[in-house]
Amino acid sequence: MKALFIGRFQPFHKGHLSVVEQAVKENTHLYIGIGSTQYNYEPYNPLTTSERIQLIEAALKEAKIPREKYSIIPVPNIENFALWPRHVELYIPPFQKLYTGSSIVAELFHDYNKTLKKPYEIIPVQKTYKICSTEIRTAMLKNKPWEKHVAQATAKLLNEWQIPKRLKTIAE
Repeated sequence: MKALFIGRFQPFHKGHLSVVEQAVKENTHLYIGIGSTQYNYEPYNPLTTSERIQLIEAALKEAKIPREKYSIIPVPNIENFALWPRHVELYIPPFQKLYTGSSIVAELFHDYNKTLKKPYEIIPVQKTYKICSTEIRTAMLKNKPWEKHVAQATAKLLNEWQIPKRLKTIAE
């Protein structure tokens, strides 16, 4: 089966990585949808799409997840929740399962499933690693430790790109 895991990944952290590890074990291929790709250099969305792709690739390479097991696909956002699942389908090749830790994403696809002959199997993600990207960005802003919540390769890139400094500049 083919599956989708979609998120903003601002930044991609160990919680995201644990979902990817689970999904690639359970499926023939995983599509990693990067949402809200039109946003960047904002407090909630500081990273560009290209940066997010590079962070995900670095983390998955470090985790020794074979490249042929996944594809990373940018998905710009639309400001209409009712239409959003159909919009996602326009960007992502056919898939049968959706992995999500987001209650709103699960609800949107649950409602959308009512209109489909072959509904998606919605896999609720068990959050084994208790962190969110907002907490990581906040730690960066406050000069608190954040690196332990992301893969080493991800931390290296975020520091090389001076993302903590970018966040402070954006916040001003």
